[in-house]
Amino acid sequence: MTVSRRALLAGAAAATGAAALPAPAIAKSRPIKIGLLADKTGPLAEGGIQMQQGITSYLKSKNFILAGYKVDLILADTASSPAQAKTRAQELVERDHVDFIVGPLAAFEMFAINAYVAQHKVPTLCLAGADNLTQRAPNPYLVRDSATSSQAMHVMADYAHKKMGLKRVITIDSDFAFGYEQEGGFQQVFQDRGGCVVKKLWSPLGTLDFTPYLAQIRDCDGVCQGYAGAAPVQFMKQYAAFGLKLPVCGGETAGDDALLPHFGDSAVGMVSACPYTIGFPGDANKTFKSLMKKYFDAVPGFYAAGMYIDGMVIEAALKALHGDVSSPERTVRMLRAVKLEDTPRGPLSFDHLGNAVGNIYVRRIEKAGGKLTNVTLETYNNIGQFWPYAEATYLKQPAYSRAWPPVTACKS
Repeated sequence: MTVSRRALLAGAAAATGAAALPAPAIAKSRPIKIGLLADKTGPLAEGGIQMQQGITSYLKSKNFILAGYKVDLILADTASSPAQAKTRAQELVERDHVDFIVGPLAAFEMFAINAYVAQHKVPTLCLAGADNLTQRAPNPYLVRDSATSSQAMHVMADYAHKKMGLKRVITIDSDFAFGYEQEGGFQQVFQDRGGCVVKKLWSPLGTLDFTPYLAQIRDCDGVCQGYAGAAPVQFMKQYAAFGLKLPVCGGETAGDDALLPHFGDSAVGMVSACPYTIGFPGDANKTFKSLMKKYFDAVPGFYAAGMYIDGMVIEAALKALHGDVSSPERTVRMLRAVKLEDTPRGPLSFDHLGNAVGNIYVRRIEKAGGKLTNVTLETYNNIGQFWPYAEATYLKQPAYSRAWPPVTACKS
């Protein structure tokens, strides 16, 4: 669906929620408008649906009132298309006059709207990991509470070499910006730790048959996959059916908690690194999980958590602003100044470029009581986008791409 559903979400949902939840203070007259860019159709729809559920859960729990202001949530389907993402962003800004944009999911979608939202000075809380938007070409109106594409993979590479004992790895990912940045981050840290990336394989976005790529996995002791949306499920099932038994690790989307009911035993043992994990014991995460169950009967994952936390960040900023969002520059300063001790992902703050600083969890999929779950193996605390490198040194190197870092011959 590509049109506004304000009446449904901010009207009927708020009204029904009010009957079940404590009544907040009476909302002030001017509504705060939040536009959600999410993939409701297309190959990344699995994540887009979770995005909508995450932010809607937070707003419904607040009766669609944040910091004393009524909130209108306006949905826009990007359909996993850069062109459609830009069109929907333009509609949200020029027709609906939103105060905030949240989303989109994919790096290529965020790149498509980046210049537009900067030109129109729209405070944007993006889920997409596109590294350079908070690095070499930072968008002054961007805040990201999730992570860059490479942030969790830096951690995964460190753990893969030190704790999993992997020395020679083949990476496989979707042939688009998110995949390049994920695997670039993994490769750099993995090789700096003494490992070697034997080969990098790229499959087109939306690939259903991974057999041609699985046939190329050899001469290694492990695989790193970074698929997103529903693709990790198909990949792991075909990986097992192909007879491959090498350890598999992955990034923030590879072992997403929301996919656990769909994986099957083929995913048991896969290790992934993510800014969110369903087993985090904090109070905010317990509330988040209960709301996702109550409103959508859904198991939450990384995408839903990111959007739920966006709601928390916007509310904190609105309190500091006393609801005055007339200055985009001041609004973004307040968003970036937010520090939250208890979110579904744990403590959260932002660096001077607007990117999240927080925990990264290394988890392994295990089966208990007949169900799959992610069991946390190690928590890396206070991880920023440049970890483990100095910011100035990191920014001098080329951006992660399909070709960089290059694949070089392993020494042994």
